Amino acid sequence: MCLIVFAWKLFSPAPLFVAANRDEFYARPTEAAHRWKDSPSVFAGRDLQHGGTWMGVSQTHDGLSGGRFAAITNFRDPQRTRQSAPTRGKLVSDFLESDISPQEYIEKIRAPSRQFNGFNLLVGDCSTLIWFSNYGEAHPRNGQPLSPGIYGLSNALLDNPWHKVVRARAQFASLLAQHAPADAYFEMLSDTAPAPDALLPNTGVGLQWERILSPMCVVSPQYGTRASTLVQLRTDEPPVLNERLVR
Repeated sequence: MCLIVFAWKLFSPAPLFVAANRDEFYARPTEAAHRWKDSPSVFAGRDLQHGGTWMGVSQTHDGLSGGRFAAITNFRDPQRTRQSAPTRGKLVSDFLESDISPQEYIEKIRAPSRQFNGFNLLVGDCSTLIWFSNYGEAHPRNGQPLSPGIYGLSNALLDNPWHKVVRARAQFASLLAQHAPADAYFEMLSDTAPAPDALLPNTGVGLQWERILSPMCVVSPQYGTRASTLVQLRTDEPPVLNERLVR
């Protein structure tokens, strides 16, 4: 995933509402969101190259209400990326398949997280939502339960003011205030307008790639946004994941 905006504990009975785009190389083999045969409580896409997933939900044991959510984005730092590092997608699927609390899970992976290339991880249920990054040790919110609010996450730390994160948070908040239908959120996620050069970050990938990666919806010959997803965790129903494939 490369763009996630979400509202936490602002509405009842849906404490979590998420709108997200997954960016990836088009050649990387994946399965669209589905119920996993080998783990039937999990509903998520699947990475067929290394296993795991980028975002998903899982039901409680009774399957009636509540549930669990997890998602991951890469932290963009090409100078420290190692080809030999383990796949980050397992951090998502391992949480969805577990029954431990979000806080217990973060403590479980905190030390091993240094083995992975840079990431941002969101894990939560209807009571607790936590953002954790192996790049953000000094960040006051890192590894701590989030307070109610609207948040944005891309390939830097939580709420880092990249142009697309700022725009997505503002549009997301406006749509929430209007009680907009799902189509409006998918339209927001399809925005291909690039950031002005003066507002581009310098993440070490060069100016051309900074331009390509700057829109909410990324388009290039080999790499781009492959799916847009809306997620709700509800206290009165099973979790809902609505995915639209882009490419």
